[in-house]
Amino acid sequence: MESRAKLAGHAIHPMLIVFPLGLLAMAVIFDIIFLAGGGGGFAVAAFWDIAAGVIMGLLAAVFGFADWLAVPAGTRAKRLGRWHGGGNVVIVVLFAISWLLRLNNPGYHPNTAGFILEIIAVLLALVTGWLGGELVERLGVGVDPGANVDAPSSLSGQPAGNG
Repeated sequence: MESRAKLAGHAIHPMLIVFPLGLLAMAVIFDIIFLAGGGGGFAVAAFWDIAAGVIMGLLAAVFGFADWLAVPAGTRAKRLGRWHGGGNVVIVVLFAISWLLRLNNPGYHPNTAGFILEIIAVLLALVTGWLGGELVERLGVGVDPGANVDAPSSLSGQPAGNG
């Protein structure tokens, strides 16, 4: 099942998910470094990583939702996509709450509740990431139906099935 939203022949959703994944994961790492005695710059970096990660997560969700709408009803892919997308919305909300909890803290330092929310969100991201992999690699969601190891470039204007 081919993706609905494409740029230069490739699905947009998987292009965007690397940003919230990387930004939010680095925020947790920076907070761990800060809490282990690192300088306040790590807390500031985590604060802004969370802000950017939440924004990019919401943007990626728009394109993921557009693709999910095209998945046939009553299929395993539709069910897994619901869990994948819903779980990712929860992750973004947990990080947004963590961000809000530290908004007025001096130096944007994390508090215990916010840090716990970040850890829960990262653990949930492992599950939703696996679900996304299942959707693409096992169920073929977002994959060109003619995909093969000798398919022409998506920029060639030729369908993948001609490879």
